[in-house]
Amino acid sequence: MALLSAIILLAFTAFGQVPNYLKSYTQAYKKDAHAANLQWFTDAGFGMFIHYGIYSQLAKGEWVQLRDTVPFNEYIKLKDSFHPSGFDADAIVQLAQKAGMKYITITTKHHDGFCLFKTAQTDYNSWDAPAHRDLIGELAKACDQAGLGLFLYYSYAADWHHPYFYSPDAGWNNARPAYDPMPAQYLYKKPEDFRQYVDYVHAQLKELLTQYPTVAGIWFDPVMGFYANPETFPIEETYALIRNISPRALISFKQGANGTEDFMAPERGGGAKVGDKIPIAQKVYELNKDKPKEVCNTMQPHLPGIDGGSTWGYNKSIDGHHLKVEEVRQLLQDARKNGYNLLLNIGPLPDGSVHPEDVETLSNLKDDQ
Repeated sequence: MALLSAIILLAFTAFGQVPNYLKSYTQAYKKDAHAANLQWFTDAGFGMFIHYGIYSQLAKGEWVQLRDTVPFNEYIKLKDSFHPSGFDADAIVQLAQKAGMKYITITTKHHDGFCLFKTAQTDYNSWDAPAHRDLIGELAKACDQAGLGLFLYYSYAADWHHPYFYSPDAGWNNARPAYDPMPAQYLYKKPEDFRQYVDYVHAQLKELLTQYPTVAGIWFDPVMGFYANPETFPIEETYALIRNISPRALISFKQGANGTEDFMAPERGGGAKVGDKIPIAQKVYELNKDKPKEVCNTMQPHLPGIDGGSTWGYNKSIDGHHLKVEEVRQLLQDARKNGYNLLLNIGPLPDGSVHPEDVETLSNLKDDQ
């Protein structure tokens, strides 16, 4: 009954009431909701990226489970010590607005598989943790009230927790941490097993799109996990599911998976061609290269020799080195000069509060743009 009610609400929102972030595009929305959403995105120019999860407690970035081969049973205990007491959705939205940002993209599930939303598919989530918080729901409400768009990052092509994600033997070393032996929780044995993971993903996408019906789109990652086994992912089916539930929603998958994405989303360099030596990557790049582009960068710069290297989730080793106003201003100038959006990442502290260095920079950015 709850799911049916959510679907009815979504239908009303998608085809009747215009989402608050699209109020200025009302006339275009009435003609073509998807086209209006894409035009809004192209005009938006500047957004906030948020990488936050149980990995933030270790303060070594979002790939720490794989990079440090943190034992599986040890890592999952981070759920019990996850207390996002400093995560304030309203404060985050206000900071984004102060910086001149028009939308926010947040990690709903990163590669470690932990979810920041209420889901019936797994208890490995923030709602079923002692914190009992639906962080995505809180941010969705705050964004809607403030008229900001919200994109939901979802790690489709990597999940180090789900039993049926494919193994490294299937073609990608980063499919699992290099455990020896592999944990008993990992049950993938043959390609057919992967369908159980796909069904899990599809069920969660339905939850995300119905529980938070005003979202602007879905932001998939990591594309290299897809390129390693493209025939394993029913990408057309996945995209159709999203578009059937929310015709307005935009879809991205970094450089692209099949060429039907709404925009490209490379990291750092605007001309980046992820996996450019892989035939499917070359093909998709050609299909998507003239579409709108968003380039993500982060307040935590890449510092050679720093533990964790290039990270998006909080890394204590980079304290004192976060980007300053003039550096962010240069990123914005480059984005505007080259006609793409800048998606600027913050990695909240373990308690979910925004790093003081980032608050200082973003609070003083708008007057310098």
